Amino acid sequence: MQLAAKRIIVTGGGRGIGAAVVKAFVEQGARVVSLDLGESAPLQAPGGGWARSTVCDIADSGSVDTAFAWADQQLGGLDVLVHAAGIAPNAQAADISLEEWEQVFAVNTRGTFLTNRAAYERLKDSGGRIINFASAAGVLGQPGKAHYAASKGAVLAWTRTVAREWGPLGITVNAIAPAMWTPMYDATRASMSPEQLRQHDAFMAGQVPLGGRLGDAARDLAPVLVFLAGDGSRFVTGQTLAIDGGMLMLS
Repeated sequence: MQLAAKRIIVTGGGRGIGAAVVKAFVEQGARVVSLDLGESAPLQAPGGGWARSTVCDIADSGSVDTAFAWADQQLGGLDVLVHAAGIAPNAQAADISLEEWEQVFAVNTRGTFLTNRAAYERLKDSGGRIINFASAAGVLGQPGKAHYAASKGAVLAWTRTVAREWGPLGITVNAIAPAMWTPMYDATRASMSPEQLRQHDAFMAGQVPLGGRLGDAARDLAPVLVFLAGDGSRFVTGQTLAIDGGMLMLS
């Protein structure tokens, strides 16, 4: 029970990676509120952990304020924010419209600002953890996702800056760059022709030193998030942790 009685908000906790993280936190004794565009089923674990959910549009200031106030009431305070919600549409750089660019930045970058600010207001007197989801795309760039890569680069710069500003208050702020097999990735694979899939898998085999494929969120990602949300990570801040089988190796 590494997270016994910890009070945690997870954005994007209704599906995919976020849902795996919520489940792991509950199993470790945490009390969790999941924020997503739709509500998800409540969870209860034998060790006392539980999860509830409410609807939140992270790009909307009023929606974030309302959702955090509700979560605060349910949890009785806040110890950890895991900000996992985001979007990653495909488009060649020359074809991105202004509307598409602004939508990606509204969700990924403005959403990080709004949720982190709301968490800060609840952590500034007692300290705590903020864990933002970034991406290797924000470090290396990613053809076909220029707006996504740019938005995640902004998330990384924000994370490093507020880690310095909020560190004296006992608030750690870190970013993770995950590479996990998700339902969205299944859909992407299903859209490929047999030859495209063969080429893609051959490419991944050369890119991921550990296993040659994307990781499993429950087995490979959730345990790292449990550590970052817990007391053992108190001296870790301003970092980008790549949980991707070795795809991104930062010096």
